[in-house]
Amino acid sequence: MLDRQYIGHTMPKFSATVEKGRLRFFAKAIGETDPVYTDEAAAQAAGHPGLPVPPTFLFCLEMESPDPAAIRNLLGLDYRRLLHGEQGFTYHRMAYAGDVLSFEQRIEDIYDKKGGALDFVLRKTRVTNQRGEHVADLRTVTVQRNG
Repeated sequence: MLDRQYIGHTMPKFSATVEKGRLRFFAKAIGETDPVYTDEAAAQAAGHPGLPVPPTFLFCLEMESPDPAAIRNLLGLDYRRLLHGEQGFTYHRMAYAGDVLSFEQRIEDIYDKKGGALDFVLRKTRVTNQRGEHVADLRTVTVQRNG
């Protein structure tokens, strides 16, 4: 059973720069064919100031944390027993190539199911841009199988 004292715990804020090349690579990797995600002229013709960040790319940037395993280590999660339970995104504004995005991770909840056979960790991450504008909220549920 995971220690619930960590509910509300926040990790150190970190930032990552949105790079054009990575956006183009990501768009290709997910099969995105809309040129607005790969061609700056197409993006500008569509009213964007630059290449927009494709949906779900923020999860990739979140992994740029100085220590992507910090929450696992803090909670003593056994990597061999972990499952990616859920991923969700709530977008508040667009992000673009060249933006510097800041990530603030918080352990929102820890709970168990099936009589303690499964532990759940709900992490919420607030993403803001270099102007302090709220870009998105990320929601991740990690499941640890016990026993």
